[in-house]
Amino acid sequence: MPQGLDRIDLTGVTAFGHHGVLEHERAFGQTFVVDVSLGLDLGAAGRSDDLTATVSYADVADHVLAVLTGEPVDLIETLALRMVDWCLARPSVEWASVTVHKPQAPIAVTFSDVSVTIERSHQ
Repeated sequence: MPQGLDRIDLTGVTAFGHHGVLEHERAFGQTFVVDVSLGLDLGAAGRSDDLTATVSYADVADHVLAVLTGEPVDLIETLALRMVDWCLARPSVEWASVTVHKPQAPIAVTFSDVSVTIERSHQ
């Protein structure tokens, strides 16, 4: 995150989606978990106590849920990029990081999680 920014974190947004390369992932679906971090200046919001001076984490959560439960895609990279692009389109957001976890990925070895993180900034 660029230096001098404050941060909003939303972790563990969980939803069932039908994303994946394999046919059975699309047919039967699986659980996905998303973490979002936003870098912005929260000074105006803190001083004014005004929601319009910040980013509503409820709106962020609703968007993440809509992407996860929406149109199926092959890659979790695609999901993460769609979410990070939306976050950066919020006027006050200077930096965003989105991690998409796929804990039930079809891998033939024992593992605890697979995730992709995409970070972008205006700077």
